[in-house]
Amino acid sequence: MQPSKTSKQWMREHVNDPYVQMAQKDGYRSRAAYKLLEINAKDKLLKPNMVVVDLGATPGGWSQVAAREIGRGGKVIALDLLPLDPLAGVDFIQGDFRDDAVLKQLQDLLAGRQVALVISDMAPNMSGVLNADLARALYLAELAMEFAYEQLQADGYFLVKVFQGAGFEDYLKLMRSRFSKVVTRKPKASRDRSSELYLLATGKI
Repeated sequence: MQPSKTSKQWMREHVNDPYVQMAQKDGYRSRAAYKLLEINAKDKLLKPNMVVVDLGATPGGWSQVAAREIGRGGKVIALDLLPLDPLAGVDFIQGDFRDDAVLKQLQDLLAGRQVALVISDMAPNMSGVLNADLARALYLAELAMEFAYEQLQADGYFLVKVFQGAGFEDYLKLMRSRFSKVVTRKPKASRDRSSELYLLATGKI
């Protein structure tokens, strides 16, 4: 089967992407690492010894950044439906983070420690049908917010990827009803043509 014109264009863009090249040089598993690095440089999210939960972590770029920033006294717990190749300083749970068995594993790994930061760079496999893709992405962001609100300590932070479009304003309104401070971030590593944004919330209400 011949590659489509769209897939050829994506591959060409991917190979020539400076962030892809930087990730290969710096040893990160994905270009997404630079999104978290830039947001962290601005907002100082990642601190030594803190506990971080990474939702939809595979292939692990964000977990890598978190583990390097918080040091050996901290803990990064990564969750995903897909397998994750082992990462230094990262505990991995494969499964749906809504499942009781997965939540039990999470509590066991936390061993009484509180979660200071929940990060989510999740996105669905895009079908190319805009409204359907936006709805699925919004659903993942809603699940992430429910998880974060349940698991975060009172002054913890929640960082989540969202997409501008149908449902975005309602999601933002809901987040502002649950957290005292919500800001938007658009890191340089986000492609210009992408409608993705990151919302950073803190101060559970």
